[in-house]
Amino acid sequence: MLAEFARSMEPKFEIRDPVHGFVLLNEWEREIIQHRVFQRLRHIRQLAWTDMVYPGGMHTRFEHTLGVMHVASRMFENIRTWCVDFLNQTFGYDETGLGRDHQLLKLVCLCHDIGHSPFSHAGEELMPYDTVAKRPYKHEEYSVAAVRLILRELIEEHPCNENFGIKADEVADFIIGGPTLKRRLLWRSLLTGQIDADRADYLLRDSHHIGVAYGHYDLARLLNTLTVVMDDRAGAPVIAVERGGIHAAEAIIMARYMMFTQVYFHKTRRAFDHHITEALKFLLEAESGKGGQLIKDGHFPAPDTIQNLERYLEWDDWRVLGCLSRGEAGEHGMLIHKREHQRMVFETSETPDESQQKEAQELLVKLSEFSPRIDQANASWYKFEKLDIPLVVRDRGEVRVENLSKHSSLVRGLKSVNQLRIYVPLQHRDEAKKLIAKPSQH
Repeated sequence: MLAEFARSMEPKFEIRDPVHGFVLLNEWEREIIQHRVFQRLRHIRQLAWTDMVYPGGMHTRFEHTLGVMHVASRMFENIRTWCVDFLNQTFGYDETGLGRDHQLLKLVCLCHDIGHSPFSHAGEELMPYDTVAKRPYKHEEYSVAAVRLILRELIEEHPCNENFGIKADEVADFIIGGPTLKRRLLWRSLLTGQIDADRADYLLRDSHHIGVAYGHYDLARLLNTLTVVMDDRAGAPVIAVERGGIHAAEAIIMARYMMFTQVYFHKTRRAFDHHITEALKFLLEAESGKGGQLIKDGHFPAPDTIQNLERYLEWDDWRVLGCLSRGEAGEHGMLIHKREHQRMVFETSETPDESQQKEAQELLVKLSEFSPRIDQANASWYKFEKLDIPLVVRDRGEVRVENLSKHSSLVRGLKSVNQLRIYVPLQHRDEAKKLIAKPSQH
């Protein structure tokens, strides 16, 4: 009976992937991928309007999500192979328990991005305000709502789940860090952490499609040096990198830094992010004006009811692109359509000092007649004070965990990017540049 069950969970399908080769799927995973909620990811670009700078950047959340599941599965399998005794002694894992959590991890990876808004992160500024959490909703909370309200039956009632007993609430809690995780909290760092499968995939995938080498690093070496050890600093086990993987760990940090500065925070890409956000806001306000009671004040519906969620999921890139092509997305939609986006007229260094920050604020006032807009890289690419890659140090029989930055002068020397830029409408670019170049009168 056990052998028959094991055979039922074996991969029976494969999808050709340009980054990882073949992504293998079992029946359960395939049916989730076939669901309309997951298929919607085919219609959401991974990098929004980055193709305006890098024409190859047309890939979608669909293929990225498959890549995340593939990488997370490889991470889990490597740790399971090398650390089975530790997992048994520390958590009481047996083969059945490990098999269950492996499958849970793969389901979570498939579901973690299904709540993304149109044009990925560009639409997140239009998430409604959560009065309970006292902050705007996040796309992960839409993913969680979809798991609980739409995918529950497919998760809990699937024949492959008979021996696992995985609940939709477990999948949801894994995504947002809820109360049912318990020992599975260890595996959550494979989805959200400094060396998680999400980042591991998008750095390679984005580089591949846009034709740059900035996001390349040695994934095979990184996977082979992952381990689980007790971190006395936290009083809990952590997933860490063995010392032999220090250069692979350095490389993924540098890849993230280079991709942020050269791609994700590219000046033109950021201009289009602004325009698509404003165009989306216009469309949502227009929808509300047509009697769309679920849409208020230019924001998406909240993920608090099945009706609201279904209305939200109707929005994807295809719908917005149709509105853009018909001239229905307002002024900012027309600017995108004609490629008459805002132009940058000033920028600081990547790590501006106080004088540069002051200069930027003074220029905002000086350029006030030209409707200037300031953009800041406040989503810091790496926060050393809060996050670092755990590194295993084995010294004279002692095993301890230390931060990678302590052993890497390369990582230690990097600083968070907090660059400031000022944009103006295209028709004011030349005048604004002349005014900036003109000496101030004192």
